[in-house]
Amino acid sequence: MHDSDAAVIARAQAGDKDAFRLLVERYSRAVYRLAYRMTGNPQDAEDIVQETFLRAYKQIHRYESRSAFGTWIYRIASNCAIDLLRFRKRYEADGEQINVIDFERSEAMAAVAAQVPAQDRLVYAAELKRRVAAVMAEMSPQEKMAFVLRHVEGQSIEEIGAALGTGPSATKNSIFRAVQKLRKGLEPVMSSLR
Repeated sequence: MHDSDAAVIARAQAGDKDAFRLLVERYSRAVYRLAYRMTGNPQDAEDIVQETFLRAYKQIHRYESRSAFGTWIYRIASNCAIDLLRFRKRYEADGEQINVIDFERSEAMAAVAAQVPAQDRLVYAAELKRRVAAVMAEMSPQEKMAFVLRHVEGQSIEEIGAALGTGPSATKNSIFRAVQKLRKGLEPVMSSLR
């Protein structure tokens, strides 16, 4: 029988390391997916997962059950990912773009690719992926995080707002700006299909 998150969290807050380990087991995959989609790099994603749970362990006594534990841990992961992206943007001298999301697996990518003749699909997919990565690299960390949480992870506006520490209006604005930037950046590729 699985303990509820509330029971496990209470034990972890009381200093039970096995209870905290159980929380890591329950949430580490979701945190890794989010981190990987934000950075496009498996090593960076693993580092973010480690930093996320280290911070959570140090601050577990501050967790209050006003929001779900998953929302709280996503917020910590979001902050870790944003910190890493800001660091990269500031200190990456060679200007290399960070590949952000593996769109080859997304439903939208599959739908668009289905419209392209089979022999051109690989070329088209590579160009689309390159353009998406370029647009995502130009987004602010908040826009990028809001977009990933909404359109890749399927989170609600309330969950995204809680993870980002923003209200519903600011959350919707971040998602809207990200989608607008993506549409504008992909327009040349999409118009070639018409």
